Amino acid sequence: MILGIDAFNLSSGGGITHLVELLRAAKPRAQGFERVVLWASKKTLDKIDDREWLHKVHEPMLDKGLLWRIFWHRFLSKNRAVSSRCNVLFLPGGTVANGFVPSVTMSRNMLPFEGRELKRYGWSFKTAKLMLLRFSQTQSFLRANGLVFLTNYARKVVGRTVKLTDNGTVTIPHGIHNRFFIEPRVECLADFTIDNPCRILYVSIISPYKHQWHVVEAVARLRAEGVPVLLELIGPPAEGMKRMQTTINRVDPTGEFVFYRGSVPYEELQLHYAKADIGLFASSCENMPNILLEGMAAGLPMACSNMGPMPEILGDAGVYFNPLDSGQIVDALRVLINSPQRRLACAQSAFDRAKCFSWDRCAKDTLEFLAQVASNDKVKAKSDVF
Repeated sequence: MILGIDAFNLSSGGGITHLVELLRAAKPRAQGFERVVLWASKKTLDKIDDREWLHKVHEPMLDKGLLWRIFWHRFLSKNRAVSSRCNVLFLPGGTVANGFVPSVTMSRNMLPFEGRELKRYGWSFKTAKLMLLRFSQTQSFLRANGLVFLTNYARKVVGRTVKLTDNGTVTIPHGIHNRFFIEPRVECLADFTIDNPCRILYVSIISPYKHQWHVVEAVARLRAEGVPVLLELIGPPAEGMKRMQTTINRVDPTGEFVFYRGSVPYEELQLHYAKADIGLFASSCENMPNILLEGMAAGLPMACSNMGPMPEILGDAGVYFNPLDSGQIVDALRVLINSPQRRLACAQSAFDRAKCFSWDRCAKDTLEFLAQVASNDKVKAKSDVF
């Protein structure tokens, strides 16, 4: 069999990380694929390791803007897949509009399907864009012969909008790169002091559903109680930047305990995890919380949002809070700060859970599902003949 991958709408972020790591770990011949053909931009192809079974095809139109890329997918992608004799086409970016059968796509973005989260953006261009994305992805999911979810939570939420069938869907979580894994440190057992403050790390884009301002408020309250704590925020600025900065200016105008680092290259994130004492994740909307996984792998005790798929990923290996309530964030942090034994236990348990999320397993399960979809289509084609 031949597998085709149409990466027309993957250019950055988690989608590229998934594709790079998936193909790096893949052993397609074990699942019956003799060859994999990948169509993508030069920027994307340059990030993909060369493999003997992988044929990387540069499409110049995919180096251009979104409309050019959509045109290529809508009118040229199917012909490319047919001429390459593909048995199944994988579209990891979540859009299926080229008419090739059988095709498999992925659910990556939960914001369009969470009405509560959409309201955080008010009447704005962002809201309109997300509503349009909800419509287009709903249509894509209905067209696809197979749909990959990253968490069972995402599968449940999308299932409220899209009629799903069990044999056409599968849940396959992402893996995590080995460089993030750091054994829990014995230093977790040390008490925090003025000279050795507790360093809390929160990595995430500064968006309304990430609630950085509530986290800043919580840390300020702990400082007011005399708790030696520092907060490091990492993430690119977005729609929540003004609210976060306003809160920082109000509670820490001299920059004593809240430090916003802006964007940090993905390849350097593990260096920041290694310096932290507690990891924090306060998002209220996720499909697959990769940042939570990174903190778990880094051997950090996690204070975590109780919303979305976070409990599915972290299990009983952390301390939970409502991310909309700064008081609950204070309580969760206080539990970890006041109990070295609890910190070490949470760190070890989270670290052990993180080991279950491997790219080898993700690649194997994904290719097995793609092979299954291809085989089902062959059976259907034969039955249609008779």
